[in-house]
Amino acid sequence: MPELKHFDRTADVKTINDTLEKDGALILDNVVDADFLAALRAETDPYMEATSNGADDFGGRLTTRTGGLVTRSARCRDLIMDPRILEPCNTFLAPYCEKVQLHLTQIIRIRAGEKAQPIHRDRWAWGKHLAHVEPQFNTIWAITDFTAENGATQVVPGSTKWPDDAKIEPEQITQAEMKAGSVLIYSGSVFHGGGQNRSDADRIGINITYTLGWLRQEENQYLTCPPDLAKTLPRELQALAGYTMGQYALGYFTPPGAPGEAPEVVPPEYALGIETAESSLGDYEALEVVQKINQSS
Repeated sequence: MPELKHFDRTADVKTINDTLEKDGALILDNVVDADFLAALRAETDPYMEATSNGADDFGGRLTTRTGGLVTRSARCRDLIMDPRILEPCNTFLAPYCEKVQLHLTQIIRIRAGEKAQPIHRDRWAWGKHLAHVEPQFNTIWAITDFTAENGATQVVPGSTKWPDDAKIEPEQITQAEMKAGSVLIYSGSVFHGGGQNRSDADRIGINITYTLGWLRQEENQYLTCPPDLAKTLPRELQALAGYTMGQYALGYFTPPGAPGEAPEVVPPEYALGIETAESSLGDYEALEVVQKINQSS
């Protein structure tokens, strides 16, 4: 049976991305401590406990999935913005985009008695149309210990280049066993799935994923975190959630209002009250070109 490589939390970007390219997944051990996890759970457990079980076999009928973590938890925002994740993420996805965006934030609680999730690829969120690019850099943070008994994530190392209809044999699957505070990093192309929980306790992890700035997000951050809430966040997190141009001329909008009440074409930052100096580099120059093109069409 193959095994996942474990690295210290200080692993460098090249080590992480070289392993991700080869194996499709790896584990950084002991990235956050017990005090951090306790504070995180104090913020998020009320939301998790109020979340109902899933309604189908894929999502898990004994699994709860709690989202909206950008606005619900300061500690989750720390995980989202952790440079030990963002630096390799930006490097890993750089060949396919100009900017990276937040794709999903979700507490996944696999309860006792849950069956194993079907093996799949996360990139299938967009169907099977993106075989020519790698669309995702994904993490699962262990909030409890992940063990073979309690449903540690199943992973098929080395499967990133396999065809979508590949038949996965049991001997090709390993599990991401790790201590609470560690993090599984995996690509959108690696075959994986939640494990079976044969224990008598919950297995809790936080799934935070990132994707190319020109793709639609799985968790709609604009509705989960609308402008009035996004205004309270650090600028870097606002941009990661999607309040910036995805790339040249991608993502601008026309503000509602009476004729002449607002500019005709503005970048997403405008909805947060950010107009010029703090806007992402190049947005307004690009928009001026777009506006001229629209006027001449």
